[in-house]
Amino acid sequence: MATNKPTMVTTGEVRISYEHLMKPYANQPGAEEKYSATLLIPKSDVATKQRIDAAIQAAVQEGINSKWNGVRPPQVAIPIYDGDGVRPNGEPFGPECKGHWVMTASSKLRPEVVDLNLNPIIDATEVYSGMYARVNINFFPYNSAGKRGVGCGLGPVQKTRDGEPLGGRISAADAFGGSASNYPAQPTAPAYTQPQTYQQPQYPAPPQYQQSVDPITGQPMIPQSVPF
Repeated sequence: MATNKPTMVTTGEVRISYEHLMKPYANQPGAEEKYSATLLIPKSDVATKQRIDAAIQAAVQEGINSKWNGVRPPQVAIPIYDGDGVRPNGEPFGPECKGHWVMTASSKLRPEVVDLNLNPIIDATEVYSGMYARVNINFFPYNSAGKRGVGCGLGPVQKTRDGEPLGGRISAADAFGGSASNYPAQPTAPAYTQPQTYQQPQYPAPPQYQQSVDPITGQPMIPQSVPF
């Protein structure tokens, strides 16, 4: 059932960045963990921007009545920024923010995350920075540490479609789906060669000498020594 609360808005289709919808996250060590997401609202969605502006003004009036002692502060910090400009710290927004209004919503409680049929999304891999969704947000006034402004609370999220992942996230198919022919072949072990056995060298047989026989006696002749 829709609510007519003036500080609450359900956006048109936005792109999700810096997604922490399934698990809480703390920006700094020791800080309180919260569920959060940054919403990239197309500037072409004029109707959503008008509803956000009206809800912020309703939150400002609530702050005057309840938190700021009946006085509107000279400077009221609001949570929406021009993605074609710079961040509060002076650094430019990322290229994905161009042509969008940029706003971060957070909650201490885990928001419902559903699909187009309002079925809860259980698989955390289906929820990521870069997907598209409709988001319910609620604006509220605050007075903290001398700073007065309007914050943005995170409500239910309805994923509408997939988008190109932000923050370097890629699919397994993109990471590992290349053809095996693109990879160098694994080196093969050198073939083992049977060592050759040692062959005994063959030497020619020594010449055979025939001993002379005395034709008269038939006895072997004894060679005479040669006088010096």
